[in-house]
Amino acid sequence: MIQLIHVSKHYDRRPALSNVTLEIEKGEFVLLMGPSGAGKSTLLRMLIGAERPDDGQVFVHGRNVTSLKKREIPYLRRKVGTVFQDFRLLPKKSVFENVALPLLVQGVSSGDIKRKVTEALRAVGVEHKRDQLPVGLSTGEQQRVCIARAIVNGPVVLLADEPTGNLDPELTGEIIELFKLINARGTTVVVATHDPHVMGRVNSRVVTLAQGVLVPEQRVSA
Repeated sequence: MIQLIHVSKHYDRRPALSNVTLEIEKGEFVLLMGPSGAGKSTLLRMLIGAERPDDGQVFVHGRNVTSLKKREIPYLRRKVGTVFQDFRLLPKKSVFENVALPLLVQGVSSGDIKRKVTEALRAVGVEHKRDQLPVGLSTGEQQRVCIARAIVNGPVVLLADEPTGNLDPELTGEIIELFKLINARGTTVVVATHDPHVMGRVNSRVVTLAQGVLVPEQRVSA
């Protein structure tokens, strides 16, 4: 499902990733651990074509992301959902409208949009908030809306970059449980985090980056 082959990336001669080779199978739940600046976000951005490696190859869902033309990137992102720490919700759009945005861009019919958005909101437990603006939501509810937006397309891969960074331990547990549920439905899930408490929430493969270099893998039990 995801494969990086001898991937390296530098910023102003500073290595962000150094000769990273990694394979993630379909349906896996993987924690990408490491401190801030370890290269986690760079790796995730490569998986959606937002960054290009200086060396190496990146494959997602059978496609060589490294060689995709700019016009082909949106098609890749229809198969890859993304969740960010800073939410990125449009403040003047309702919950329903925020989640519907990816479908509107694709020209999905209004009937299908209503059905898919309703299903996504129900899956994350905020269907009753559909008409509210983001400002009226709690932090945890905003993150749930972001997850709904990421899964509304039925992605084969879900990438989450520090998704619990703004949440307390109780809300962190709720969000991780949502990711586990999404994974149980067949979606490959990769969660990048530096929060060691997340490790105690999942029985998962752990991939760790330190200064852009992969360290020996481990597995944790919830």
